[in-house]
Amino acid sequence: MVYLPPAFTETQGEVLFAHLARHDFGLLVTHGPAGLIASQIPFVAERRGGKLYLQAHIARPNPQADHLDGGEALAIFPGPHAYISPGWYEAGPAVPTWNYASVHAYGPARRIDDPVWLRDLVRRLSERHEAREPAPWSMEGLAEAYVQSMLKGIVGIEIAVNRLEGKFKLSQNRPAADRPRIIAALKRRADPDSHAVAQLMGEREPAT
Repeated sequence: MVYLPPAFTETQGEVLFAHLARHDFGLLVTHGPAGLIASQIPFVAERRGGKLYLQAHIARPNPQADHLDGGEALAIFPGPHAYISPGWYEAGPAVPTWNYASVHAYGPARRIDDPVWLRDLVRRLSERHEAREPAPWSMEGLAEAYVQSMLKGIVGIEIAVNRLEGKFKLSQNRPAADRPRIIAALKRRADPDSHAVAQLMGEREPAT
């Protein structure tokens, strides 16, 4: 489990699902006979019958493929993060900290070898990420023998999520006067992560 102080705990289902959809390159962690193993892979989040499922694939030679026997898996989806300087606060004393957003998904993971299921997953993944390209690539243009050979090299994963934890640490524990100062300082930086954290913070500020 993740340490969740009440001030930083996000429980709204739509907020958590939106985070998963936006930051879908996750870290899959499982435990097998040799201990913990992790793989960074893109996921597809799917709602089915009122339940959330996470789907992905890994290379067949990956030893993690042998851990997908229904045991609990953890998928971590980190979002934007940024260093917060105590110099931004109206008053001290204070120390540096870090603001960030992250969602952890837990549930049993099963291995899927069905080539029809795998083909559909690869199609959905590629269509999702090719949509932003000016000339989207499609696997439909590939020779069938090549597609089949590629599908034989991967193993499907489906996690039936039974617990979803969101931690959005966005200076909620600071005085209200500090948060606009932090947002402004983050916006002055040049990196996208700082801007994304500023946006998340701004979305949680009361309307004026």
